[in-house]
Amino acid sequence: MLDKVKHIILVLSGKGGVGKSTVSTQLALALKETGYKVGLLDIDLCGPSIPYILGLEGKDVHQCDEGWVPVYIDNDKSLAVMSIGFLLKNRDDPVVWRGPKKTAMIRQFLTDVHWDELDYLIIDTPPGTSDEHITVMENMKDVKCDGAVLVTTPQEVAVDDVRKEVTFCRKTGINILGIVENMSGYVCPHCSDCTNIFSTGGGAALAEMVKVPFLGTLPIDPKVGELAGSGKSCLQELPDSSTSNTLKDIVAILTK
Repeated sequence: MLDKVKHIILVLSGKGGVGKSTVSTQLALALKETGYKVGLLDIDLCGPSIPYILGLEGKDVHQCDEGWVPVYIDNDKSLAVMSIGFLLKNRDDPVVWRGPKKTAMIRQFLTDVHWDELDYLIIDTPPGTSDEHITVMENMKDVKCDGAVLVTTPQEVAVDDVRKEVTFCRKTGINILGIVENMSGYVCPHCSDCTNIFSTGGGAALAEMVKVPFLGTLPIDPKVGELAGSGKSCLQELPDSSTSNTLKDIVAILTK
């Protein structure tokens, strides 16, 4: 049921733990704050963190004649969310499934959710290049997908994994919208100075090497971390932060 969705953006990473779900969530919230009607689909079946990040844990998914009804974060229905996290009875319950069952669930998420009319659908994917990604690609063949945003951290090991993700995208025909370097420096909560606790520039160097756009850097900011579980947008709560400025730039690039 993606026929009423104008734009679809995948968020990918070659490695777990790079903050992909946080980037997906804040990107969706930034698009919402910019005035777009947005959907956020979490198909990271083994690590569905988006319900927690948005403060939606415990919400129920209902069914209508058209399919599953996503969970809305407000009465305006400007941001709709779907995740397997809504289908688990307990946050600590693991999803212990073999490939075919995972594939079937992702296919159901892509075809049976009643999104209604959306300007943008952000799809948060699992790390790597596994069955789940191939299922997404197969279901995207008949739908216009704008492309993928790749998330990395500055460390060389993370950049190496994202390089594999670039190869995967090119082999499967996914347009790469750009690379985001997350956790690029630590912002002091007292003086707002940014210190590079890891190496820096890995994302920009990779983007230049593989000839794709570099979308910007997002630092580790404790104030942004405090928003987890609240469902609040960084643009709204921390409008002058470097994270908000980068998110505004990314939204401007993706929506032009």
